[in-house]
Amino acid sequence: MKNYINQFKLLLGITCVSALFTGCSDDFLKPDPLSLYEPTVTFNTVDGLNAALASADKALRAYWTNTEACDLMLPLMSEYLFSDLTVASKTDDQLAFCDINERFTPTDGWYNFDQNRLVIFWGETYNGIKYANTVISYIDKVEGLDETTRNEFLGRAYFHRAYRYMNLCFQFGDVPFVSKIIESPKQDYKSTKREAIIKRMVQDMEFAVQNVPDQKDMTYIGMINKGACRQLLIKCYLANGDFQKAKEQADILIDQSGYSLMQDEFGTFSNPNPKTWNITNNVIWNLHQGGNKAIAANKEAILVLPNRYGTDSGIRTRTMRNLVPRWNADEIKTPDNVRAVDNFALNNPDYKDNLDFNRAFGRGQAVVRPTYFAENSLWYVNGVNDEGDLRHSHTVGNWVRMEDLRYNRPNTKYHGENVRFSWVDEDGGTQVLCSDTIRCWFDWPHYKVWSESPEDETPSANQYNGGGYADFYCYRLAETYLLRAEAKYYLGDATAVDDVNAVRKRAKCQQLYTTVDIDDIVDERARELYMEEWRFTELSRISYCLALSGKPDNEGKTYDKEYLHEDSFWFHRITNYNNYYNKDTGANIRGRKYTMGKHNINWPIPQKAIDANRLGKLSQNPGYDGYDPNVEKWETWEEAVADEN
Repeated sequence: MKNYINQFKLLLGITCVSALFTGCSDDFLKPDPLSLYEPTVTFNTVDGLNAALASADKALRAYWTNTEACDLMLPLMSEYLFSDLTVASKTDDQLAFCDINERFTPTDGWYNFDQNRLVIFWGETYNGIKYANTVISYIDKVEGLDETTRNEFLGRAYFHRAYRYMNLCFQFGDVPFVSKIIESPKQDYKSTKREAIIKRMVQDMEFAVQNVPDQKDMTYIGMINKGACRQLLIKCYLANGDFQKAKEQADILIDQSGYSLMQDEFGTFSNPNPKTWNITNNVIWNLHQGGNKAIAANKEAILVLPNRYGTDSGIRTRTMRNLVPRWNADEIKTPDNVRAVDNFALNNPDYKDNLDFNRAFGRGQAVVRPTYFAENSLWYVNGVNDEGDLRHSHTVGNWVRMEDLRYNRPNTKYHGENVRFSWVDEDGGTQVLCSDTIRCWFDWPHYKVWSESPEDETPSANQYNGGGYADFYCYRLAETYLLRAEAKYYLGDATAVDDVNAVRKRAKCQQLYTTVDIDDIVDERARELYMEEWRFTELSRISYCLALSGKPDNEGKTYDKEYLHEDSFWFHRITNYNNYYNKDTGANIRGRKYTMGKHNINWPIPQKAIDANRLGKLSQNPGYDGYDPNVEKWETWEEAVADEN
């Protein structure tokens, strides 16, 4: 076991990130208990297997909760930088990760404190695979384990491994396939083709669906359950081109598994600061408040990742700090040239509880900002801005527009008036009042990013950082409807529109689709699953599935799965919907460019992993230094497994 761990660290550089990237720590992922490295003590017992699975669970949650440096930039937000929905927006940092086409290489762009956490998606993903393989390799060495318990443990481990490999396949493409604990040093890995890995993941998840219990039959919330396994199996089937099987599994999850879309208000209604920003009780707000995600009344939750204040599992996430505009900045002025909005401590004489934007929205730093598409044009359906959509409604308080804030500095005659982007002066000239529209001026989904920060609530605190502790959804049923719609689209089934409209009806939309194409389905994912799904990874997966199906996008284009690095549905979305990348307007901000390359649909294989594999050669992706089309790969997963032996 020790040989395996030391060799695996060497090959993939994954369990001690600080050794590869200065300043990064992975203490938050250190496995519990410490005896993990002594398998003869740990892994011959049920408790030892539970410890390995607990480590896998913890590593899974870290994609949503690892903030590290000054609480900025979650891994999930780094992933979104490769999508149609967001870009980097920390304009005072010359290292802002925006010129991705040039800066993301096998040796560069992996980690820069608050600029991205992309290193997590290679290193800690393989760490999660290690935890899963620990269970898979030792399961039959535990004496007295009955068949039902054995298969449950094995199914949960298969989920963890399949979840990681599905993400690796659609972030990096062809990657090393490691199926078990290696007992002797191995430095001659080859990459395995992703279609081969996907075929093995299908088999594993079919087993898991048969053997992992439903959540209601499990001890704790957050354990991998049958519903989660079925959701992942749907994605595996889609990626394998088994569209009918994907639809059938979605039918079971939607109609026969005890889940349902939440249609009405439920759980605990929290209205955190009604004098400043009032929330009208509504189902969308309830659905996304941390305390309601894991309760029994929530029939939509399939897999919840617990993250509670005051518990061992609680890690502050600072979603508001990362995703809310920097509204308390000198870059936004009143018409009489005073800072427009400020944050005040509770004991400050200038504090007004009806103008307390600090505690209403958190002290935003806007490390990531939405595109114009995500703020505006996404919400048009049938050519109409859908005023009824609760997910985009500032009327009920779910969505915030910058103009909804009010001037709260005492030394301006405009005190209490709504903030303006521009005004007409006495000479009739238009004066723009915001000098940094990238970081300081955009709208946002308050219901998705708000959570309490109880440790900040002291009378002298003027920096309510916001976005503290809340559970996260890994999977919920709304996504299942959209996965079924996707499967139906590939099958040519016109009832795909019904699944998209089911999600829209729950959001009280007034505009419903009459037909849908793949772009409509992906748009609805953006509206419903912002900062829940792994947006880039899903767009990459859908690009692959669309190519497999031969179906067109909304421009009538079809794609070839072998040449997605040259043209893909993902790049179609970047080109048509992201108003920053590769555009003249807004492309050069304070001396930096916003660029994305077609080849970035596959991220570069880290050079350190390639170099450490000194007796073999891993395949680098097209478009990056070191690419060689002649590098041999395993064509099947069986070949990769045989090579491990």
